[in-house]
Amino acid sequence: MEKITNIPDVKMGIIAVSRDCFVISLSERRRAEIVKSFSKDDFIYEAKTTVENENDMIKAVEEVKKAGCNALCVFLGNFGPETPETLIAKYFDGPVMYASAAEEHGNDLINGRGDAYCGMLNCSYNLGLRHLKAVIPEYPVGTADDVAKMISDFVPVARALIGLANLKLITFGPRPQDFFACNAPIKALYDIGVEIQENSELDLLVSYRAHKDDKRIPEVVKDMEKELGTGGNQFPDMLPRMAQFELTLLDWAEANKGSRKYVVFADKCWPAFPKEFGFEPCYVNSRLASRGIPVACEVDIYGALSEYIGTCVTGAPVTLLDINNSVPADMYESEIKGKFAYDYKLNDTFMGFHCGNTSFCRLNPASKPAVKYQLIQHRLLEPKDSKPDFTRGTLEGDIAAGDITFFRLQSAADTTLHAYIAQGEVLPVATRSFGGIGVFAIPEMGRFYRHVLITKRYPHHGAVAFGHAGKALYTIFNYLGVQDIAYNKPAGQLYCDENPFQN
Repeated sequence: MEKITNIPDVKMGIIAVSRDCFVISLSERRRAEIVKSFSKDDFIYEAKTTVENENDMIKAVEEVKKAGCNALCVFLGNFGPETPETLIAKYFDGPVMYASAAEEHGNDLINGRGDAYCGMLNCSYNLGLRHLKAVIPEYPVGTADDVAKMISDFVPVARALIGLANLKLITFGPRPQDFFACNAPIKALYDIGVEIQENSELDLLVSYRAHKDDKRIPEVVKDMEKELGTGGNQFPDMLPRMAQFELTLLDWAEANKGSRKYVVFADKCWPAFPKEFGFEPCYVNSRLASRGIPVACEVDIYGALSEYIGTCVTGAPVTLLDINNSVPADMYESEIKGKFAYDYKLNDTFMGFHCGNTSFCRLNPASKPAVKYQLIQHRLLEPKDSKPDFTRGTLEGDIAAGDITFFRLQSAADTTLHAYIAQGEVLPVATRSFGGIGVFAIPEMGRFYRHVLITKRYPHHGAVAFGHAGKALYTIFNYLGVQDIAYNKPAGQLYCDENPFQN
């Protein structure tokens, strides 16, 4: 797996606060115990300034900034001073979480009582009065080990929020005709601090041609050959063209990121692309995704955005798939029914597919992943019964089995943001089909498909994070102000438009 380089490194800091009528050493001791709970590999900077007033707040914020911290835990070791502790979130340039101390011993509830359970209420109230954003864990009161776990859970959230604040989304071309489902009003991107640069397909073609005979192409070809091996490298004559395209995108990102640190792409990949460029871009897209630079198909702006969020959360490659086709009943009966820990129904299963953009490291080696040709595009664009030519370039194979999170952040036509999150798994079942594809299973998927994806008018693309990432994703979407965050409701919990009499 490639090293992910397009996401932030999070350096956490912790600031303790103390109300001046409480013993300050209580908050300081509890802060120190939290820091001790971290290993050397999970370093956290301990601010030595404890905040009792606004002057302390200014000093503490400067201290953590000087230490290079870009994310922060404000810890209420006792009740805490409402104004200074909330102003930390205002003056610190990065995501902030708040947590508070649980009481420790039944025989120490006079001088050793901190009342942080109460103080957390006032803290939340003041954050609201000041319109300040902060992450407050599900139950934000705990021991040193509890708070350390809250901070660890906050790190992937902080990574995504820092990444979004420094992200530019670069597009090439308008969405293909009849793909209005990927409609993408861009106002919502500005609302959450993401920049966008929209370009023509011609801009990309001109840049690609300018990279002809680039001296770096042979080195990239060697890397492709190493990744694919002999079995996967079915069209070696294509590799120089694809290497040229990879360099084109990477150079474009570097030259156009401007004031931003991170870049993702949403590119038009058909129908004109393969004929003019001479190949399908899917394999190159898969390689960039493996480095943390998603390249969304079909100019899916919010697909690219969703992929990037998933990459930040997991620190690993994600993919973008069509919620594509149902699993045949005979295949379900012979290979799925009653064979897994969760007793999936037929309509809990579906196939997630795209032409070949899923990273090599996410494909099942047993399916013999390889660069192939796009069957549908070959039918559409090349002479009947001819050998594939410019429709070659997809990376095809079955997606490896394991836990996944299917999710999407989407702007509706009215520019409001909506999201869904559904955790499930890719089953170890051969797909018997083409493309980058897997048999997915999500509990109560049939109802989720009807009452979330259809009712709320989501497009057919969904981002796939490998692993269960719903907890962090929900926190991120909530922080971003997304009012409608849907999920797959368990049996017995009805969706608002679900007919209670259907059964």
